Amino acid sequence: MNYKIIIRILGRILFLEGLLLIIPLIVSLVYKENIYLSFLIPIIFLLILGFSLSMVKTDNRNFYAKEGFVIVGLSWILMSIFGAFPFFISQEIPSYVDALFETVSGFTTTGATILSNVESLSKGMNFWRCFTHWIGGMGVLVFILAILPSSEGQNIHLLKAESTGPQVGKLVSKVRFTARILYLIYFALTLVEIILLLLGGRSLYDSICTSFATAGTGGFGLYNDSIASFNLYCQIVIGIFMLIFGVNFNIYYLLLIGKVKQALKSEELRWYLGIVTFSIVSIAINLVLTLDYSIENAVNQSFFQVSSIITTTGFSNCDFNLWPSFSKFILFILMFIGACAGSTGGGIKISRIVILFKSLKREVNRLIHPNIVSHIKFEGETVDENVIKGVNSYFALLVFLFISTFVLISFDGKDLATNFTAAAACINNIGPGLTTIVGPMGNFSSFSVFSKIILSLSMLIGRLEIYPIIMLFIPKVWSKR
Repeated sequence: MNYKIIIRILGRILFLEGLLLIIPLIVSLVYKENIYLSFLIPIIFLLILGFSLSMVKTDNRNFYAKEGFVIVGLSWILMSIFGAFPFFISQEIPSYVDALFETVSGFTTTGATILSNVESLSKGMNFWRCFTHWIGGMGVLVFILAILPSSEGQNIHLLKAESTGPQVGKLVSKVRFTARILYLIYFALTLVEIILLLLGGRSLYDSICTSFATAGTGGFGLYNDSIASFNLYCQIVIGIFMLIFGVNFNIYYLLLIGKVKQALKSEELRWYLGIVTFSIVSIAINLVLTLDYSIENAVNQSFFQVSSIITTTGFSNCDFNLWPSFSKFILFILMFIGACAGSTGGGIKISRIVILFKSLKREVNRLIHPNIVSHIKFEGETVDENVIKGVNSYFALLVFLFISTFVLISFDGKDLATNFTAAAACINNIGPGLTTIVGPMGNFSSFSVFSKIILSLSMLIGRLEIYPIIMLFIPKVWSKR
């Protein structure tokens, strides 16, 4: 284990977090809010600590997959710990555990909140909440790779450990240029949404914060009713952009370089759009037949909530907890499916689901025809057996961790549905559950300190796709050899 290189990179990350906190500080000064010390204290602390750690000298700058996982896991934990300071220092969130829960939820783009009155927060604090979504959406280490030159051979370990999906590769020959391309696309799409929301009559502050939360597929709203008070035009814009940010960013790169046909041939994209379309139509029909919704209202609400849940954003334009059981069941399934690999969305990911089902189909065929030799194909190519094993292992481990989270938070004494959907909402980085307590109009404030810590860890595990966090608890990982 190369401890010195880990310390150096963590120092850079903490220094960067200190710089990023300057932006909400400026927002609070613009709105003449007397909370500048709540940002200034952690800014000074992080800049000094980050600079000191990044100056650690080392002759060996090489690191491998093991160090990559450790760096990713520790960086997200440390950023959350220090990112909670402004909320706690200002006492806008009096409990540090609550502040940590809110910050973890922000960086992991989960959107679960302990706040019952979001509108009581100052402009600066609400901006920081939404900004954590934007930072965490693409990943802070991807940003580090985009702006800082380093050893290209080792950078891929950081990119793989932080990126979502069963596999990740380079878009171009250098990892640093790949990271820059990803962030340029991310920034451009965010800017377009901000402009469209401004055209829809929202203020600049509302447009920026809402776009941050949409881009990171996080779902922190500025209002107690989430997005319900926005006009229909803005709801449609947000719904469309939630789906856009749920698409693999490799698709946008292919479109940029003119490979339109190759982009549209993406098997994962076709599955993604197919699942979305089926879910919207099914829920809309169910709402019309069961609750006598008008067709327009049913389509609008089903479109928005399907977009929000499958991309694990968590925005809501209605209380879908009041919907029929069939509609809520579809939303519950979408919670686990999630968005595409290589997007800012959470969940298991479309690619894993498709590979998993093709793997199950192959096993059934082998039972019928024991001597048959068959390969699984995805995106027109044969899937490596190691990838298939990885998908199966990931799914099994996710189920185990989900059940463990559910059991541990059950000691609070809440009902089965609340605990079940709370665990699902956190480990899949969705935010709201499907009951009154943790539903779209509820929050997580009633959970105990122990449960909030467990759910915070669950959010980190879900965002980093298990292994970077699990690796931190394996003694063998920390050996020098």
